[in-house]
Amino acid sequence: MNMTVWNPMREIENMLDRYSHATGRGMANNEAELGFSEWSPTVDIEEDADNYLIRADVPGVDKKDINVHLENGVLSISGEKKVEKETSNGNKQHRTERYCGSFSRRFTLPTAIQSDKVDASYKDGVLSLKVPKAEEAKPKAIEIKIH
Repeated sequence: MNMTVWNPMREIENMLDRYSHATGRGMANNEAELGFSEWSPTVDIEEDADNYLIRADVPGVDKKDINVHLENGVLSISGEKKVEKETSNGNKQHRTERYCGSFSRRFTLPTAIQSDKVDASYKDGVLSLKVPKAEEAKPKAIEIKIH
């Protein structure tokens, strides 16, 4: 009797391969072949004494196709990465794996922010937002005297 180690991930891969062969279409490749898929930009959020700093990776998205809204303490970043219909030199495309289509991210911010002073900039495919804290949200050091 041969003993083998059970690998649940390999079993899932085998099942997906059998599905692909039975239906004549792949699971993951189907979206890539169409050129559309749901995607969401990756985001870093930091905080310093005065601000919340948010950076979102949106490579290949034109600045005019990005929307930033702040409403009721919720910061929304949305937009669309458009599909490139033709290559620049007229070559035929055989495969498209880069993400395209609409995206949206929402973040609940603390209520103690200066919403009228939010600053946004866009450079090299990175959207940077600086959300200033309100004075009451900034940390204050209080010295306590010992008697």
